[in-house]
This record gives sequence, structure tokens and C-alpha cells, in this order.
Amino acid sequence: MRVIITGGASGIGLATAKLLTAEPWGGRAQLLLVGRNVAALDTAAAELRELGADVITEVADLSDEDAPARVVRRAESAFGGLDGLVSNAGMIKVGPLSSLTVADYELVFSVNTRATFLLAQAAYPLLRASKGSIVATSSLASEMPTPPLGMYSASKAALVMMIQQMAVEWGADGIRCNCVSPGSTLTPMTANVYANAAERAKRERAIALHRIAQPEETAQAIAFLLGPRASFISGVNLMVDGGASLMFMTLTGAGSAHDV
Repeated sequence: MRVIITGGASGIGLATAKLLTAEPWGGRAQLLLVGRNVAALDTAAAELRELGADVITEVADLSDEDAPARVVRRAESAFGGLDGLVSNAGMIKVGPLSSLTVADYELVFSVNTRATFLLAQAAYPLLRASKGSIVATSSLASEMPTPPLGMYSASKAALVMMIQQMAVEWGADGIRCNCVSPGSTLTPMTANVYANAAERAKRERAIALHRIAQPEETAQAIAFLLGPRASFISGVNLMVDGGASLMFMTLTGAGSAHDV
């Protein structure tokens, strides 16, 4: 299986690459890992090669509008085609909407939303030829307003709708397009937050399963949606949140007999 994985050097992206390497889909996994950190990409690629994958890397800043097309050209040149796109790279800009700038808006949307559009657009001919699949990593925040991450939430909500548009427009070409929306997950981007025991405990109480997810748990959902076991699933936004999106009534103390 020939797959591009952005944000592939760590966290959910690397966990997904490991799963795809182990999947018995016929033939050796051919993976293009995309990221900004050369050393991290090299380390991830070496680890995956030991597991049996055919791995190449591409250093790219996906806020650059020319980068996605370059990434896809690299995959086509190396693999002769493409079966899947995992658009996983993302960024967070913390701050209330009242203080965020136009530059903040442009940066967050360029990485979290526009990069997926440009990657998918560039990959479209290859995915049409292979009847391939796109999976984008959104967030629980795409459906839940999340101060002080208002710009992040908006960009992820836009990402979900864009993927659903692709599912409708490209379905006749045999291309499936889906999202996964993780909840609280322990990744390099969140490690500092969860290092605080009190903050971690507070967040765990807001999750039905009462624990923080590991990257591998979201990767399992990505690998499923990307591959043949999800052959008739397109246009979904799969919540991988441990039940956090169900917890409003519990956390507010509502739901007793006098509330209904």
C-alpha cells in the first residue's frame, strides 16, 4: 500500500505508519513520511524500515502553499502511484478570538484546512487511478467549541466539511474520504499538558473511559478507514474520544429525576 502520511514523524502519524507496515494488504508498505523536523523523520524512517516498510521522507512546511503538490510529486516519483493519503499534520494557536490576528487565522487554517485540500487536489488523479482513500485527522474540537482554541476549532470544523464535500464529489471516482476526530490524546504536542498531574486528572474525569488516549488508538481508526475493511464507508467523522462528547449532562450534574 502506497501512502503519504503528514505529521508522520511522531504521535498519531508515526503510530499509523507502524500499523500500516504491519497490515497484511498484499505487498510491502510504501510510505512517504512528511514533517518539518529532519532528525525526527530520519529516526522514524529507520524504525519503520526495521519493521519492514519501504520508507522515504520529505521535509515540508505545509503552511507553504507549494509544499503539498511537491509532496505528492515525490510519492508518485518514488512509488509510481498512490493508494492512500493520511493528512494528519496540524497546529494549535492558543488565545481568545478577541486577541487573535489575521496572521494567526491564516497560519492555523493554512495548516489545518488548506494543506489537506491542496494535498487531496494534487493526489486526486493518483487516487482516482487506484480507487484510493483519504483520511484526515480532525478533532473533537471540530464539534465542540473549545476556548481558548477558537481558531483551531473553526479550522477543524472546516476540515470535516471539506472532507465530506470530497466524499460527495469524488465518490463516483471510487475515492473514499473520511475524518477521525481524536479527543484527549498523549502526543508530543500535548505531553507538557499531561505532565501536570492535576490537569491530567481533571481531563480524565471529563472522559467516559476516564483516561487519556494513546496515539495507537487513533491510528487504529485511521488504518481501518484507510483500508479495505472500510470499503463502503465514506464521508464520516469518526469520534475517537473515549466518550468525551457524551459527558455534558454528567459533568454538569444534570440528569436527575427533577431535570427530566
